Amino acid sequence: MLQVFESVPDLYLILSPDLIILTASDAYLKATYKARKDIQGKSLSDVFPAHAAHPDLNASDNLRRSLEWVLDRKQPHQMGHQRYDVTQPGQAGALEKYWLPSNTPVLDSAGNVLYIIHKLEDITERIQQRQQQDAADQDATAPAKTSQQSEGAALAEAQLQRSLLQALLDQAPVAMSLYKGTDQVIAMANPFMCRIWGRTSEQVLGKPLMQALPELEGQDFDRLIREVYTTGIPFIGKETPARMLRAGKLETNYYNFIYQPLYNGQGDLLGVFNVAVEVTELVVARNQVEKSERELRKLYNQLAEANNEVSASNEELRAINEELLQAQDALQILNRELEIRVADRTQELQLAKAEIESERNRLQQLFTQAAAPICILSGADFRYEFVNPAYQQLLPGRTLLGNPLLGEALHELAAHPFADALRHVYRTGKTFEKKEELIPVARYEDGPIEDRYFNYTLQARRDEAGQVDGIIIFVYEVTEQVEARKAVEQSAERLLLITDALPVLIGYLDKEEKYRFANKAYEAWFNQNPADLLGRPVREVVGEKAYQGVKGYIARALAGERLNFESRMPYREDFVKYISTSYVPDIRNGQVEGFYTLVSDVTEQVEARRTVEKSALQAKAMAQELSIANEQLIRINVDLDNFIYAASHDLKAPITNIEGLMRILIQSLPHELLAAEGLEGVTGMIQDSIERFKRTIDHLTEVTKLQKEHNQEAVLIDISDVIREVLLDISDQLKSADVQLDIDTGACPGISFSIKNLRSVVYNLLSNAIKYRAPDRKPEIRISCKPEAEYTVLTVQDNGLGMDLTRDQKLFTMFGRLHDHVEGSGVGLYMVKKMVENAGGRIQVQSQKNVGSTFSVFFKR
Repeated sequence: MLQVFESVPDLYLILSPDLIILTASDAYLKATYKARKDIQGKSLSDVFPAHAAHPDLNASDNLRRSLEWVLDRKQPHQMGHQRYDVTQPGQAGALEKYWLPSNTPVLDSAGNVLYIIHKLEDITERIQQRQQQDAADQDATAPAKTSQQSEGAALAEAQLQRSLLQALLDQAPVAMSLYKGTDQVIAMANPFMCRIWGRTSEQVLGKPLMQALPELEGQDFDRLIREVYTTGIPFIGKETPARMLRAGKLETNYYNFIYQPLYNGQGDLLGVFNVAVEVTELVVARNQVEKSERELRKLYNQLAEANNEVSASNEELRAINEELLQAQDALQILNRELEIRVADRTQELQLAKAEIESERNRLQQLFTQAAAPICILSGADFRYEFVNPAYQQLLPGRTLLGNPLLGEALHELAAHPFADALRHVYRTGKTFEKKEELIPVARYEDGPIEDRYFNYTLQARRDEAGQVDGIIIFVYEVTEQVEARKAVEQSAERLLLITDALPVLIGYLDKEEKYRFANKAYEAWFNQNPADLLGRPVREVVGEKAYQGVKGYIARALAGERLNFESRMPYREDFVKYISTSYVPDIRNGQVEGFYTLVSDVTEQVEARRTVEKSALQAKAMAQELSIANEQLIRINVDLDNFIYAASHDLKAPITNIEGLMRILIQSLPHELLAAEGLEGVTGMIQDSIERFKRTIDHLTEVTKLQKEHNQEAVLIDISDVIREVLLDISDQLKSADVQLDIDTGACPGISFSIKNLRSVVYNLLSNAIKYRAPDRKPEIRISCKPEAEYTVLTVQDNGLGMDLTRDQKLFTMFGRLHDHVEGSGVGLYMVKKMVENAGGRIQVQSQKNVGSTFSVFFKR
């Protein structure tokens, strides 16, 4: 399933709880230009450190905080888009990349985090298109940019082969070790050999044999190994005694072993390989048989001597009872017949006993040499009568022979169901079998109780009368198999948790195109429990229309071809998906047994891509329309500027003529006539009207100039200098009005603007604050400047007349005025607004009648 996960078409990393990279999908490696062997087993922060060239990019810190949140909350976390540039092999510099990461925890049954699934989505193209779209909104032109990704590397499997070899050595049913060099350094010793030596692997590995096992000094084993190492000739030992420490005491045990020279593929000697099997029980049992034979031979000699004594007594009787010679002869004849019968009977008994003993020896030898652990219990107290070496090896530190199983031998089993099974077999004579039963038992006397699993058979033993007099036990320890199976089941359960946590459809189809596996993601698409899909044909599950779209790909996958493709899948009338799919063939022994299928939902990406394409077309059309509209506006503005310029120029001459004629008229009329007719006030009003008309013409000219100066060069200006110059220009007005000033521009970073226009903005705002002051209080004007987001904000606040902004007032319109009691043209604020907006800024006003006004000018930074 690891191969399947690595073939997922999306960008995935599997992280351990301590953020170590366990594996990555091929798509991830391809997108980040990484090789699996370069990142597997390494810390995420080591593989993807913070950018030294871009310290302002904090993607690494954001990812770390997200992962810490997931570990703490044990819930998925979707991050915002992050920029993290990647380096393409063989290329100078880094590629600008944008990613959309998410982190999902995988929990075990106890709610602990087993893994973290780190998913990436490459949104570089989307971000760049959005940036280009933003640019298109300003100048209606922005070509899209795309990027490509390069290929990654494949996964090595050397570690798997090493693990298999190590498992073979650890689980071998014989003792094995390897000695290297003339000083016989122990390079390898499997658990079986360590048990024989009575040491742990940490106590012996890397040490010379005689240093690790000093009790072997003088027993000639080092000489034999040295000869094999020197000559290259193997040595085979049979029933060789060896004195070694066991449970703190020196014991003599017997072994069959071989010292075999070990060479590499080039013929170089690697060391001496030792394979050993303990046969102590076999040797001890044979010695007991030989002792029994000697005792039987001694008994036979004693019977012969007794028989000779009887013959001597008979001779004495014949001498004493000569008178009874005839009777004695008859007695002798009878005695000889009796002797013959006794001898025959004795011989028959001896033959029968020898045959029984031979059968017993053969059976005992068979049991002794059997690879399966066997023991014989006698009597109702289940006393150990026979234990073969394999059985003793199960309990190497326990004294068994002659002791009751449920008493001195294995007292911890007295309350175990195994004891009830023994009693049942002894009482009924029926054979009892049990598979993988948990039996807590210690290997050594006073040693720790271990949970061990056994398969065993209890078979009744009967005497000559057919009565049960004991039990024969055949037993196999299956602890490693049970634990291995549980580990596999646990691993499978964890793998299922991973596949169920992935937002992709992961399944397996056999050669008949039937589902044999489906993860939890299938439930959301097909409204069925994934278990209900097993055994059903894919055509039936996805529907005929969808099946026809992938039928050809399925045939190619079953032919052994690995595929990646995208397709539109009309699963149901109201359920259509765009999918990105990978088919990975399952090839065993050269035959395609089926294939793994990985399906990702790319509906949103496809629809987004189509939306972007449609938006691009719309933007292009809009740009063309805007271009036409801009050309029209340019022509209109040119015509308007020409009109205003012509109007102001053509009006200046008549108004100048009128002003001259009025001056001549006033000078030609006698002063007495003007005073008598009350014309002095009228001539003053006419003169004022002429002055206002001239100012209006001048303002129109200024507006025309402002339109033509739209793109004046912007420079970085210190606002304090501009304010100081304007205050000098209006110093007379300030003194006349007795204005109290409060200036705070210390936090202002400088304003990028046309210096001429900035001076005009400050002048208009300050002169208006003085002009529209309240008559009943001392005027106060506060000037401040500070940065705010992407703007620098200049604020002018006064306590003057204020304005009612709730009504539809045209404050910033040309010639618009809200107060008529003071001189003004209504052009100043219009020009301020135009100058600020032409530079990408804006102006805001807050005002309350009879309280004051605050003008805030936002200059683009």
